[in-house]
Amino acid sequence: MLELGVNIDHVATLRQARRTYEPDPVTASLLAELAGADGITCHLREDRRHIQDRDLHLLKQMVQVKLNLECACESEVLEIACQTKPDQVTLVPEKREEVTTEGGLDVVGQWEKVASSVKKLQDAGIPVSLFLDPDSAQIEAGATMNVEAIELHTGVYALSKIGPDREKALAQLKVASAEIVDAGIRLHAGHGLNYQNVQAVAAIDQMVELNIGHAIVSRAVLVGFERAVREMKAAMLQKS
Repeated sequence: MLELGVNIDHVATLRQARRTYEPDPVTASLLAELAGADGITCHLREDRRHIQDRDLHLLKQMVQVKLNLECACESEVLEIACQTKPDQVTLVPEKREEVTTEGGLDVVGQWEKVASSVKKLQDAGIPVSLFLDPDSAQIEAGATMNVEAIELHTGVYALSKIGPDREKALAQLKVASAEIVDAGIRLHAGHGLNYQNVQAVAAIDQMVELNIGHAIVSRAVLVGFERAVREMKAAMLQKS
């Protein structure tokens, strides 16, 4: 069964806009669980623009489903990950000036840095996923690190208008997905997926997990968190 990881970062983004205590991303994670989420995803950024260290520690204590921590290949956050021991760490690129994660990790250009980060996490007993573009060279490089999963960056597909551009992006995702599966690695995907475009990605052969945040949090503002999560799980199961 295809799993949904609900990213709660933007609940914390709303809280940090006023530097107050609400809305609480930990409460959101519990509501997501009640609605059937298979996992909770959060990104502890170096600049702490949304998720805070305290959030992560509370999530580790409270979350009963899979806890997936996104972080950069940087010593401070890697050390926090090793101490917290989430169920999975997804290594992602990070720039201070970006609004959200833009593109996949450059494993080819930063092989030693990424490899050492993977080893540090795996030595601590933490399964690792790499967030990569649907690029054969990046996937091949990532596969040499014996990671447990690769999450495909679906941003190009998600931002493309319906038509040839979207079909081309979907085709690239399908080719990359087959390469990941052939390497014996769990296939994940995420970024920019919403209620209208998730179906085709969900239908990719041997897709295991989708991580979705902004669309769910945006929908939750209007209809509530539990309903927003349930609607996304239903959308994932619709035929594309």
